Formats: sequence, C-alpha cells, structure tokens
Amino acid sequence: MTKIEKLELEAHRDQLETDVKDLVDKYLAISEWDVPDIDEPLANRLIIAAIRDALDHVEQGLQPSPPA
Repeated sequence: MTKIEKLELEAHRDQLETDVKDLVDKYLAISEWDVPDIDEPLANRLIIAAIRDALDHVEQGLQPSPPA
C-alpha cells in the first residue's frame, strides 16, 4: 500500500470503526426482536465472529485468481 493510500485509510479509520459498531448494534437489535432475554455480551461476540467470517469471505473474493 502506498503512503497516500495509507493516509486516506487513516482519514476514514474512525468512521470505519463507527460503521462496524453500528453493524453490530443493528444485528443485536434484530436478535433481540427474536429473543427478548438475549445474553447481550454473548450475542455481541457471536455477531462479531460472524462479521469476521464475512470479512474473510469478502477478502477471498477480492484476491486475484492464481494463474492457470
């Protein structure tokens, strides 16, 4: 990554973190509709694990295919 790309990413790092937190909150709220007495700390950990899995999947899809 070039210096300009790193600087640009750094400029958006706080917003990226806020967006991820909002995503966790969104899915926690959805879970609470289905399970009113949900264990929030456990639900947060499960949601974050699912987001990590999704990020891995997205990253794999963005990587160039190996040469044939």
